[in-house]
Amino acid sequence: MNKTLIRTTLAAVATTALVAGLSATAASAFSACQVTDTGGVDDKGFNETAWKGVQDAEKDLGIEGKLLESKAETDYEPNINSFISQNCDIIVTVGFLLGEATKEAAEANPDVKFSIVDFAYDPTIPNVLGQVYATDEAAFLAGYLAAGMSKTGVVGTFGGINIPPVTIFMDGFYRGVDYYNEKKGAEVVVLGWDPDSGEGLFTNNFDSLDDGRAFAKNLNDEGADIVMPVAGPVGLGSAALADEIGTENLAIIGVDADQYLTDPEKKHVYLTSVLKRMDATVVEAIKQAQDGTFEGGVIVGTLENNGVGLAPYHDFEATIPDELKKEIDEIGAGIMAGEISVKG
Repeated sequence: MNKTLIRTTLAAVATTALVAGLSATAASAFSACQVTDTGGVDDKGFNETAWKGVQDAEKDLGIEGKLLESKAETDYEPNINSFISQNCDIIVTVGFLLGEATKEAAEANPDVKFSIVDFAYDPTIPNVLGQVYATDEAAFLAGYLAAGMSKTGVVGTFGGINIPPVTIFMDGFYRGVDYYNEKKGAEVVVLGWDPDSGEGLFTNNFDSLDDGRAFAKNLNDEGADIVMPVAGPVGLGSAALADEIGTENLAIIGVDADQYLTDPEKKHVYLTSVLKRMDATVVEAIKQAQDGTFEGGVIVGTLENNGVGLAPYHDFEATIPDELKKEIDEIGAGIMAGEISVKG
């Protein structure tokens, strides 16, 4: 064999090996694949925060993130199946409404790892890690704050759909107001929700800004000067109303993310936000799947482990009395110590 042919052959072998190596590396990249609920990944809250967890994992853990947005509930099953066919290392589904589709897919594919945000199974499923949040703990603080800041003695809340991940916010908010009334001998009224009867105001969707505006206006017309919408992007409509009529007439308490940061055009209307740190629990689920410690079960975000919390007061910092801030800090400590119950 002549020298030219030898060199050509060796070069071809090296190229083939390099391509094979690159293909193996690409094939071996750990993939975390997320299916959103119908609110969309740019919902300024729920889905966006969960997707941030995948993006954080890309930066911190060196994984590959993939996303499929569900435009309707009929997209849940095909989106999940698409990721199963792509051999994703973990599939993260976002939202209570994906509970059934996730369960069916997990049971049909026991070798595929799943994690679902805002849902947990009883009994647990071996290949599914549920991510749930004690948001009533943080919402309790928001209710106490709202009661202490209301000038009218009336506050309000409404939800998107009457499901536990929504109503747990409303429960905590209501009981935080109750706790304020008990401690202060006050009579601040909560409109829009009764945790004992389970009845309240719901838009029955997570996307209509017009509904957010209308529901907040109705509550405001009934005297509520602080409103907490628990309805994803719907709450942006409430914020737009507050911006129009002025925060002296209506202030908003955000949910899921710090909406002062995620809704910058209307940031000044947010008294605070009840944080559900889904990004942190999503990263933890991906980390467990990547390092081999993944087990089915539940991750619970609480005040104590920083899975839930209250956002800074931002533009309202100077107007909230120092004594009220101190009381809220003390109540938070009491909840973490088990000395104060948020369950009523």
